[in-house]
This record gives sequence, structure tokens and C-alpha cells, in this order.
Amino acid sequence: MLFQKPRALREGDTVAVLSPSWAGPSIFPGVFDLGLRNIENLLGLKIKEYPTARMSHEESYLNPKLRAKDINDAFADPEVSAIFASIGGDDSVRILPFLDLVTILANPKIIMGFSDSAAFLSYLNTKGMVTFNGPSILAGFAQLHHLPDTFAAHIRHVLMDSPSTLTYEPYEVWVNNYVDWKTPGYDGETGPKMPQDGWRFLQGSVKVQGRLFGGCIEVLEFLKGTPFWPSLDFFDDKILFFETSEDKPTVDSVKYMLRNYGSMGVIDRASGILFGRARSYTLEEKAALDEMVVRICSVEFGRSDLPIVTNMDFGHNDPQLIMPLGVMAEIDCDGKSVSLVEPATIPV
Repeated sequence: MLFQKPRALREGDTVAVLSPSWAGPSIFPGVFDLGLRNIENLLGLKIKEYPTARMSHEESYLNPKLRAKDINDAFADPEVSAIFASIGGDDSVRILPFLDLVTILANPKIIMGFSDSAAFLSYLNTKGMVTFNGPSILAGFAQLHHLPDTFAAHIRHVLMDSPSTLTYEPYEVWVNNYVDWKTPGYDGETGPKMPQDGWRFLQGSVKVQGRLFGGCIEVLEFLKGTPFWPSLDFFDDKILFFETSEDKPTVDSVKYMLRNYGSMGVIDRASGILFGRARSYTLEEKAALDEMVVRICSVEFGRSDLPIVTNMDFGHNDPQLIMPLGVMAEIDCDGKSVSLVEPATIPV
């Protein structure tokens, strides 16, 4: 499959902001406004709010068709160069039947979010479009001033510079949570900053390449068995990336999800597996997760050759790396590196 890439962003471009899942901005408008200001000031982009951006929770929940319409309209809008989700949630799978694939695929643009956004990001990727697993307005952009400068630099580099290759680097610190958004005068403060605890290259001894595909492992479960899940051959030579949500699924829960990929034949076809740092896991739970992933892949499904890297900087911790679905990536087991080996966007 050939994947359509969007044009890279330039300063002055317009970003559509919308709420395809949970109506978080209607509950935390100050945090939303903070995220929008950071996008304008730090990236030099203009904002265009779509009707669902600040829609009430009840109206948003009852009208998945309206949420899909905002995505369709943003892709059709010649003024818009990119689409950023306000936040995740748990039901964006409900918007998928209403997405206008003809319009969307005819107008490739950067579309970015994480967590529940994995539903539409993965679906559009299976239809041949590069999509972007990365920060959302309320969770990521609103906290930019309280995170390392390398985070904003990474966002600019991936979305605006269109590098021909990119070697991912661990951030120097990471945070597991935020100060309560209800705190008066909230200014993007995060929880304690913890020193980088290292990516874990668990198995594999060669250099492999494959196109990235993945997202929040719990959200991807919503799609299995639906018309929005790809055929088995889609997974040929994919580098799968998974991350876990703030719901903190147990190691056993993740085991069942990963075993399902093995039972479907996906693990047998993949080139590698990446796991983001598990949100709110203790050191003991992280060690148990590592042991489980290796056991599922190596012992249960015979892939002792499959490169596996865990505890990476993407998903429900900050700052996070942007993972573009459909872009060719490389895992170098000996060199202990993970890279993109082609641009994620079309240079301007």
C-alpha cells in the first residue's frame, strides 16, 4: 500500500481544532485556551475552532455524526492545513461510520491526537493516509511551558521541518500526570518530573524496517471485529507501537490483548514491537510487563527474533514523541536506536 503524506506545516498556517471524542474543552475551557495560545505562540500557527471544539458533553455524546462532520469539513476546508484533537476519550469509534473517506483521502492533511484518537487515526491509516499519534490540545500542548524545550522543538521538527530521517531520542525527564485542571489559575503545571529511566531493548539482534502502526492498545481493541479493522495482510512488515491509558490496564489485561494479536497472526507478520512507557506503573509492574511481552512473542508465538523495545517516550506520559502511522521506521537492536527513515510529510 502506498500512503498519502500531508504537506508540512509553515508558520502562519491554520490548524483546525475539534473534539472528536470527549468534550473536555467545555469542562476545562481555561486549559483549552492555554493549549491554543501555546500553539499560536510557540509554533506560529493560526487556530480555527470547529463547532464540536467547545460543544457540551451531552450534545457531543449524543451526536457522533456532528463530530465526524467536523473532521470531514476540516479536510474539505482549503484554509486548514492540519487538524488537532482537543483530547481523547472513549467513544470516537462511533464517528467512524460517518467519515467521508472520499473527501478526506482527496485532501491529505496532518491529523494528530492520541489515546482515543487511535480509533480514527488507525482507521484512516488503513485507508492509505499517514496520520500522527502525538500531543492533544489539553494534554500536551497546554503543558508546553512546563516541559523541556526539546518537546516543542520535536513537534516543530516533525510537523514543520519534514526531516528526511529522524532518530528518536529519549527526553531528559518525564511526567506521569498533571496538576489538577480545576486548580485556580492552572498554567499547565505537571506532576513531578522524573529522570529518564531508559528505553529497554528486550530482544532482537538485527536491524529491521517496517511501517509504523498502532496507538492506545485499549482503544485498538474497540476496532477488532468491526469493518474498521484491517485485513491480516495489512500487518505484513509493520512495526507495531502500543501504549496504555490512564485507566492503567493490568499486566494481565495487556497480555490478553497482545495474545489476541498473536492468535490473529499479526505477531507472525510484524517486523517489530514498540511499547510506550506504561502510565502509572510501578517499577515492578514495568518489569512484569516486559517479561510478559517477551513471553507472549517469543514463547507463545515463536518470535524470539522479533525486536521488542519498551518504556519509550510516547503515549500517556509527557513529553511524548510523535509517531506517524504509515511512515517507514527502523529498529537497530545493536545500535539501540529507533528511527524514521523517510519524511513523514511533503516538504514545503
